Amino acid sequence: MTTSATPETDAHTEELAAEASELRIATFRLARRLRAERAIDSMSDAQFAVLATLKVHGPHTLGELAERERVSAPSMNRTVNCLEESGYLTRTPDETDRRKVNIALADAGLAVVEETVRRRDAWLVTVLAELPAEDRALLTRAAAIMQSVVAL
Repeated sequence: MTTSATPETDAHTEELAAEASELRIATFRLARRLRAERAIDSMSDAQFAVLATLKVHGPHTLGELAERERVSAPSMNRTVNCLEESGYLTRTPDETDRRKVNIALADAGLAVVEETVRRRDAWLVTVLAELPAEDRALLTRAAAIMQSVVAL
């Protein structure tokens, strides 16, 4: 038995697609604007993501970092090399398995993450302060919904 779409389901699907597109564009633009608020202008988003990952999740091996950031190991190695040369992270042999090397956040890397987060939060506070309380409440609710969507 085959089912055919009704005009109502087609209209509903088109409406959902339009809503999805609007949400995607708005989310992308907000993320891009937030990424502009950074402690070091020359640091790439990928480099900052590695530092932030290490701050949140602690030391990782190169392979673990590559997997978490969904990049190849050679690409992650280039990123880590650059960050290490700049003094933002360290590599140390694993205490239990000397074949492994743990990559950890250095004090300078922690400072970059904390300053970047501070700048991004400050920008958002400034923007939110200009909105009516109802809009701020709506955005807070939307943030919770977005968190639940990405957790799926």
